[in-house]
Formats: sequence, C-alpha cells, structure tokens
Amino acid sequence: MTAISEAVILMAGEGSRLRGFDKTLLKPFVPVLGRPLISYTIDALIHAGIKKANFIVGYESGRIIAAVKQLIPSELEPCFIENPNWQKQNGISLLAAVNDLTSPFLLTMSDHLFDQSIVGLLLRNAVLDQLNLALDRNLDSIFDIDDAMKVQTQGDRILKIGKDLTVYDGIDTGLFVCPLDIFDYLERVKSRSRGRDCSLADGVRLMASADKARAVDIGDAWWQDIDTIAMLACAETHLRSRLARHDIATATAGPDRGDRAENQACAGNNHPKMKDPLGQAE
Repeated sequence: MTAISEAVILMAGEGSRLRGFDKTLLKPFVPVLGRPLISYTIDALIHAGIKKANFIVGYESGRIIAAVKQLIPSELEPCFIENPNWQKQNGISLLAAVNDLTSPFLLTMSDHLFDQSIVGLLLRNAVLDQLNLALDRNLDSIFDIDDAMKVQTQGDRILKIGKDLTVYDGIDTGLFVCPLDIFDYLERVKSRSRGRDCSLADGVRLMASADKARAVDIGDAWWQDIDTIAMLACAETHLRSRLARHDIATATAGPDRGDRAENQACAGNNHPKMKDPLGQAE
C-alpha cells in the first residue's frame, strides 16, 4: 500500500438525471439497499486506510454538509470545500481543492459504487508522479457504454480519453490516484477555454499527451456509475445477488468460517447489523 492517506470526493453537482423533478432529494443520499449512496464510498475510504476526506460541495451545500457529517466515523477526518461554480464541469470542482492538498491523493466520485478491493489495488499500483486511472477492460459488463468515459491505452499508458472515442479498450471507473500536477494541467485547459471551464477528462487528456497518465486494470472487480434510475436498479440487483451468495456461503460454512465471512462483510461499516456487499471477497 502506498503512503496516500488523503482523498477528494467530487459531489458538487445537482444530480438532476437521477433526482428527476424531486428537488428535495440529494443525489449522494439516494438509498441503495437501505443505505445512503455516499456511505459506501466512505466505507471504502476507511477500509483503504484513508485518514482525511475532502468533500467538494456546491449544490445545496449546507444540506449536503449537515447530512455527510452524520455519516462520518471518528477515524475519518472530513473537510468540506465549497465550489461556488458548481454548475460548471467537474474539473472546476477538483480545482477548488488546489490550496488544500500538499501530496498525491485518491480521487473519486460520490455517485459511483465499487468493490473496496479496487481502491486497494489502485493504491498499491500507483506511480505517484503520474496520474493513475482505475480502468475496466470488461467492456461487455458496462451498463451504458454510449455514456461511458472511454479510454484508449497502449499497455498501461493512456493514449486517449473521451465519451466519443470510437477506438478504445477500457472504461474510466471514476477512481484515480493523482499527483499535484493535475491542478496545473487543469488550469492550462481552463485558461484555453472561452468559458473558463474544464472537465477532469480534459486534464487527463492533457496529461496523457505528456505521457503522464497511466491505467491500472481492475480485472474482474465490480463498479457502477449511478446516474439514472435504471443504473440504480441495476446496481441494487447486482448487490442483492452478492448478499444472497454471501448468505448461502455463511449458512453452509462451519461456525468459525461463517464468523470470518460476516466480519468481512461488515468491515468498515457504520451500520454493523447490515452486511456490506461491496466489502465482501468474491
């Protein structure tokens, strides 16, 4: 495991595709099998040894901050960073943290679900002076390939990134280990934009052109972007099946083995009576 102990979670956007016309619903707190979506990310960070989490907030920031604080356990230090330009692209949200970080960091999105094992894999294999992107090469498993952020690689080197790529061999999972250089590259993209705007993909693209972006293959590990009701339903179906497999394995195992499986399922969980399907070993 690397020495990285700090993370950035992007959660400034409105999440209108998932919320629909319900203005009272905050996307990071959409229930997934009875738990807030963001709680799975918090669990994964703690499981990976992250000590401080920087939450980039914008839309309904007051409500978001108050709700997140109720989910943070004592072992994780929260920091809330306001992005006043939250209507712009996610590169602007990351730039809001430029003065709060002093070393390479883990970057993730608040609306992605992923196996906890992916975070550990990424941290173990990160090259700290480059941008490291957790890449899914199992293209047939992607829920909405048209909307996915596509990546073209050569070995572990990222060549191109974009939703409109026609030649690609992997999908961006929304998990990164970033060097501080990412802020310089985002500023360069922003300065070239007429609207003073930039996306995270723009920054990755520019770093790739400088041979400073690499991919870390997640293998068969599972993840899911939660942008729509259909994506949420797909994720819950998958997680229910994992919980069912876990219950069968626990029931047929000996008492000692069953206890270990239960402990693994609840590792890092703020709700110890509820199994965490993303913390289970496959």
